[in-house]
Amino acid sequence: MTIYDAQSEMERLRDGIDAAWEEARKFGLDPFPTHFELVPAAIMYEFASYSLPGRFSHWTHGKAYHRQKMQYDLGLSKIYEMVVNTNPSYAFLMEMNNMLQNTFVAAHVFGHTDFFKNNAYFQHTSRRMIDKVSIHAERIAKYEFDHGKAEVERFLDSVLSIQEHVDYNLLLRENENDATGKKAGPLSSEYDDLWGLEEKAKKVEEERDARPGKPPKFPEKPEKDLLLFFQRYAPHLQPWQRDLLEIVHTEMLYFVPQMQTKVMNEGWASIWHSRIMRQLGDKDVITDSETVEFAQLHSSVLTPSRTSLNPYYLGFKIFEDIERRWDSPSTEEQERLGRKPGMGRQKIFEVREIDNDVSFLRNYLTEDLVKDLDLYVYKKEGDDWVIAEKNWQKVRDTIVANMTNFGYPYLVVENGDYRGNRELYLKHLFEGQELDLGYAEKTLQHVYTIWGRPVHLETMFDGKRILLTYDGERNSKSTLEK
Repeated sequence: MTIYDAQSEMERLRDGIDAAWEEARKFGLDPFPTHFELVPAAIMYEFASYSLPGRFSHWTHGKAYHRQKMQYDLGLSKIYEMVVNTNPSYAFLMEMNNMLQNTFVAAHVFGHTDFFKNNAYFQHTSRRMIDKVSIHAERIAKYEFDHGKAEVERFLDSVLSIQEHVDYNLLLRENENDATGKKAGPLSSEYDDLWGLEEKAKKVEEERDARPGKPPKFPEKPEKDLLLFFQRYAPHLQPWQRDLLEIVHTEMLYFVPQMQTKVMNEGWASIWHSRIMRQLGDKDVITDSETVEFAQLHSSVLTPSRTSLNPYYLGFKIFEDIERRWDSPSTEEQERLGRKPGMGRQKIFEVREIDNDVSFLRNYLTEDLVKDLDLYVYKKEGDDWVIAEKNWQKVRDTIVANMTNFGYPYLVVENGDYRGNRELYLKHLFEGQELDLGYAEKTLQHVYTIWGRPVHLETMFDGKRILLTYDGERNSKSTLEK
């Protein structure tokens, strides 16, 4: 390609993105201002493996990078989009993509940035997270210099082993009030959160030592947010270790809304990229041959899988179905529910604003959709995979159950002063899915690294209540009486 051709292609891409933005606004979307950058494949996969540009370095991020990059190099998979939930939003386009592909990505991105801005579950997330993760990375680099890279990485390994166990609802409550019940004031520096945690930890120690006789249960109620509990109450942490817990906790809370709305978010973006690109074709912003190429791209993104749920496809079909049903309600729906014809667009914008994946699927994955999408539950019998369930309600409920707590085991701190010896007692709120005991025992070793005292985990296995324990030297397992 000549320099002239490259400039012409860049100008067409710029015009295409501008046209896509205008069409998005005409459709009623209200996205954040979005800044696009063209990057090579290596940078795209680096950002994807770290989830945010400038995030702290860790071997798990490098592992994800090499896996994704290898799949790209072998032609097994390709990332088309990378968008960051900030204000303004940042989206990254692959240099190797042609003008049509990157215009398609931009149209898709505008759906995402509209969703980020308007969905209720994103209202308490930081819109300056790129700045925050850069500060976090600098703090961690300083700790590595002060305490040794191996020591910091060892502790960070332990924190990341339980990073999913946060409670986003706690963030909503704490945004309203601080520990005294008063409105929380602004932080004067990026270390204020750390000093607050240190003061809380010292206060808890003083209160515990001052208790006469048998201490009350601690915590008074089971605590879901393991990271926050360890930040505040782990007995022997150094300040830099408490800060690492705070850093990982803050970053996980940023990712939680995206985990809560994966199906909705991808479905919403897919609905609007299809309509925006159709308009660009009608207005000759893209050529007839490019329209055909887009149709192929759209089809590949929304292709259903035989073995797993494609969130793009599932979300797209549910939003389409909602719009259709509210545009053309039955006589019974009009009489019994008061629905008026032609309300489909208004309804999908309402759903985009107030729902997450669990409520979205429970409320709008209907019997007809389950049948049309040929959804079912399957299991392994011997060497074969067989269909286990096709009843639409059980299929829907199974999908919803697998999304509850993002598919991770639901663990709570039952007692932070077990046996009056500051041992930690965790409880698995069993919902039919057994833990991988080998994985659980290894994770308890990581929890011990953080807590510094023996740790216990109550769970169910083979129909029996069992207690897994790690005392700092060995793992053990015992059966509990019913």
